[in-house]
Amino acid sequence: MPATPVPILPEAGFNRLALCRHGPMLFNRHDQYVGASLATYGEFSPGEMVLFAKLVGAGAHVVEVGANSGAHPVGLAQLVGPSGRVHAFEPQRIVFQTLCANLALNSCTNVLARHEAAGAEAGEILVPALAPDRTNNFGGLSLRGATSGERVTLRRLDDLALPACHLLKIDAEGMEVEVLRGAAASVAAHSPFLYVENDRTERAAELVALLLGWNYQLYWHTPPLFEPENFAGEAANIFGVTASLNLLCVAAERNITVQGLRDGRIPL
Repeated sequence: MPATPVPILPEAGFNRLALCRHGPMLFNRHDQYVGASLATYGEFSPGEMVLFAKLVGAGAHVVEVGANSGAHPVGLAQLVGPSGRVHAFEPQRIVFQTLCANLALNSCTNVLARHEAAGAEAGEILVPALAPDRTNNFGGLSLRGATSGERVTLRRLDDLALPACHLLKIDAEGMEVEVLRGAAASVAAHSPFLYVENDRTERAAELVALLLGWNYQLYWHTPPLFEPENFAGEAANIFGVTASLNLLCVAAERNITVQGLRDGRIPL
């Protein structure tokens, strides 16, 4: 007999399913930001995807470090199309499982999902395990200095020997410098756009100095989590003034002047 379709997920579980801007998305109902945004608005930090659509198109190769549950990798996969490629790194095992589920739900055959962390050296790193059935910010877990957790492969992006890279997106919760150092040869070879989270004040100067040393121009990109014209048409703002704090970095050799964004060399 054919299987009976299950229209909803078990009520007792921590996962929920919703039709979102980029297709059906599985998310943790206890997630304070990504999950809450998908549940309420059908999208997460949509201002980032608006920017990415201006940076990459069909056939582009993208690397995302800190892919979380797939809100952006699914959209990026659709942007680059069948001839493009997305490498999606997510070190948290349960979150990685959700990422894979969302890639499968949306038939993203052009994505290579990696249950790995990225850093300056190859090896292993401890990834603290957050309880999936408790309220938490699953996208805000820092791996720096972790002394307990699950051992996960730590990879240098340069070891991928990428044939191309048009956009490198890094959301590594304080390990952005290490990820970049492990990608130095790839950045030098391909001069990709870099989109790097910069919300750790204690590491901001080191991050900016590294990027300037690579002859990149830096611009602040700080899209709010709440977008009035959201996919679900929800008017209520559950995030207030909360915004993502990122640097858009453009190789000087591209001779591109970005309008409307603040100088990334100057702290907010």
